[in-house]
Amino acid sequence: MDIRYSCSQRDFKRYTTEETRAEFLIENLFVADQVQATYSHVDRAVTLGIMPVSEKVSIDKGIDIWKNFGTEYFLERRECGMFNVGGSGRVCVDGEVYALDYKDCLYITRGAKEVTFESVDSGKPAKFYLVSYPAHCSYENKLIRIADAAKKPLGALETSNKRTINQFIHPSVLKTCQLSMGMTVLEPGSVWNTMPAHTHERRMEVYFYFEVPENNVVFHMMGEGQQTRHIVMQNEQAVISPSWSIHAGAGTSNYTFIWAMGGENQAFDDMDEIPTTELR
Repeated sequence: MDIRYSCSQRDFKRYTTEETRAEFLIENLFVADQVQATYSHVDRAVTLGIMPVSEKVSIDKGIDIWKNFGTEYFLERRECGMFNVGGSGRVCVDGEVYALDYKDCLYITRGAKEVTFESVDSGKPAKFYLVSYPAHCSYENKLIRIADAAKKPLGALETSNKRTINQFIHPSVLKTCQLSMGMTVLEPGSVWNTMPAHTHERRMEVYFYFEVPENNVVFHMMGEGQQTRHIVMQNEQAVISPSWSIHAGAGTSNYTFIWAMGGENQAFDDMDEIPTTELR
């Protein structure tokens, strides 16, 4: 497990490109039959990539659970949400099997002990992208297909940000402890995933960019509003966004991204906007 410690906005002002990428960027999420895990001390978020090819993969494969979490199993005191961004797959949670197709989402509540992943076709493996946060209570596991997500159209082609926010793990869809998760789809001709930029003083966020066409990139903007920086990101990479950082991006093409939030509340509109003309 790759462990990332908290970085303050004061220190971040002096970071080089290499240091910025090493601290916040998560690369190589999908490796055949492995669990790729990154533990961030920002709200103790854990980001995982699991791509089962030739075997059924357990959620805790290769992770020293006691050393990293002090528990007997990964979700003993955690909840998690996941999306399948690859071929059709199956997730087995304590004996119950959930079939996930492309862009389907599954919420697993605290206390799930045995969680395994497999692909329907090893030639077109499933790619499970997961984010987990600590949880103090348990609810119900739930499969949410993209057709059942709460949809929120935003933006316009004139401002290059016409997009649809699909809320999957969200209070309007199901109850969770603190995790919120969804998918934003940009329409052709749109490249900005949000503007004006904003921060979440009460929450942190993890962004996962995918459906980025070959030979294209996304410029992910971060940092304080008066001290912005950027990370150039490629397809199927994630980035950690602390509460003090803006999180906006512009691509050389339209793309899709998955957002995951955890913190003090689940109010989607609880954000501190920064007027575009005040960015530096």
